[in-house]
Amino acid sequence: MIPNELIPNVSASQSFSDRWVRTNVVPFYPSTKIRYLLVGNEILTNPDVGTWFNLVPAMRRVKLSLRKFRLHKVKVGTPHATNVLESSFPPSNGTFRSDIAVRVIKPMLQFLNRTRSFMFLDVYPYFPWAAEPSNINLDYALFQAHNVTYTDPLSNLTYTNLFDQIVDAVVFAMKRLGYPGIRIFIAETGWPSAGDVDQIGASIYNAAVYNRNAVKKLTAKPPIGTPARPGVVIPSILFALFNENQKGGPGTERHFGLLYPNGTAVYEIDLSGQTPLSGYKKPLPPPTTNEPYKGELWCVVAAEEGSANETALAEALSWACSQGKGICDPLQPGGKCSKPDSLSWHASYAFSAYWAQFKKLGGTCSFNGLAALTAKDPSKLGLLCNWTFAYLVLLAGCLFPW
Repeated sequence: MIPNELIPNVSASQSFSDRWVRTNVVPFYPSTKIRYLLVGNEILTNPDVGTWFNLVPAMRRVKLSLRKFRLHKVKVGTPHATNVLESSFPPSNGTFRSDIAVRVIKPMLQFLNRTRSFMFLDVYPYFPWAAEPSNINLDYALFQAHNVTYTDPLSNLTYTNLFDQIVDAVVFAMKRLGYPGIRIFIAETGWPSAGDVDQIGASIYNAAVYNRNAVKKLTAKPPIGTPARPGVVIPSILFALFNENQKGGPGTERHFGLLYPNGTAVYEIDLSGQTPLSGYKKPLPPPTTNEPYKGELWCVVAAEEGSANETALAEALSWACSQGKGICDPLQPGGKCSKPDSLSWHASYAFSAYWAQFKKLGGTCSFNGLAALTAKDPSKLGLLCNWTFAYLVLLAGCLFPW
């Protein structure tokens, strides 16, 4: 994969593209079975920073570079999150976003069609389900709904799982732009085995059920396909092999792996698809997070006192304090929460203050892995500052969040 930040360079210069391929692909081919070269990752998900309209020109240059070095079997593509769609329900109403449909997606589809490549998609039923757990059946999202189906009123196609709905929405969106036959490759799919206290449905049980069922579906012979493309093979990659324990963001981001960082299995799974779902020996722990968490939460330093990287912790504390007016005022000398005078305590207070103030705007309790959510009130751990009292401080004009 060509990193996102290099796309403008590749787009602007054929010689740059040639050098990148000569350095990163040619020395390893064919001893390494390189089949796909992806240009960037989910480029169209975030606001444009100079890459959107360079994406397709970069893909064209990379394909020319591969031809120059006689690497004719390597396909070029780019993976998309499903938010490239403006409409996805019902699936037959699938439509690409208006800001990218004509200027980016259509020329991309033309390129993929001409080079016989794939539309690469990152498909995560977990996220739409977690956003609307009261409206989407969990078993439907996990490929195990026995009595739940959805019939598209326009296409009259009947769906038995959320994965197929998402994929077919893209199929119909491509058809709407005049490219009904481009193949789909699932670049990522998976389910988190754990997450923050307030992240619904992230459990070993749900992750194992989803991935086992996904493998069963995607390796079936003859192939199952989707309602819009029955019997069609869908090449797919599970995300991910390892838990990315150093990754930032919400807790789920660090728990999509089949393996822990030390190489042990999070749960049993047979990637050949041959093991029946009843054939796994070790029972799965019952899920405990299938309902939304309703209690109070605090964002605190994840490591015990003295074990965190003090330099990184000090930088995170400083950053949190700089994000909102008055966030760290109670930590100043003589302030309500200035004692105990420890880096870990002050960071925990600042993290919680930041998270409570900005979580509705997209703020997370991560701080590059230094923080974690807890349901235990820190003021009841024998510390001098009563964090519950801080709510009264807020009413008095301080921005601290309780």
